Amino acid sequence: MHDHITIQIAWLPHGKGLDNPSYQTLHSAGMDLQAAVVEPVVIAPQQRVLIPCGFVMAIPDGHEAQIRPRSGLALKNGITLPNSPGTIDADYRGELKIIMINLGSEPFTVTRGMRIAQMVIAPVTRAAWQPVDSPEHLSSTARGTGGFGSTGH
Repeated sequence: MHDHITIQIAWLPHGKGLDNPSYQTLHSAGMDLQAAVVEPVVIAPQQRVLIPCGFVMAIPDGHEAQIRPRSGLALKNGITLPNSPGTIDADYRGELKIIMINLGSEPFTVTRGMRIAQMVIAPVTRAAWQPVDSPEHLSSTARGTGGFGSTGH
């Protein structure tokens, strides 16, 4: 069984008639987001565009929306999101817009209602800092300062 939270949504005039963000299968983690473009938008290779989703929402406090690419668009067309995952904070009330980039070799056309990204709703943990006198006073681990492939994997 899945936990559910309620997210308020309001459609803007150019988004009317599109579907609410939705899960495509019972176990999907992300909801598909649709393009609320009025006319088709062509993304040339290496070009970035901002595509509107046509709605505003109120994410409950203690949560965020993570915006992620769709794997099919990435594999088949080289379409991805340059700031992935993007974060939509709980206090943002503006229109959801998706930054898309074409890393493919052919122009790509975004049409109205096309599923262009996915949105994952996730809990947020806030952190508090506890200063220590020096790096030696941090709690120790077997890994220590090893990074950038130091584990051999």
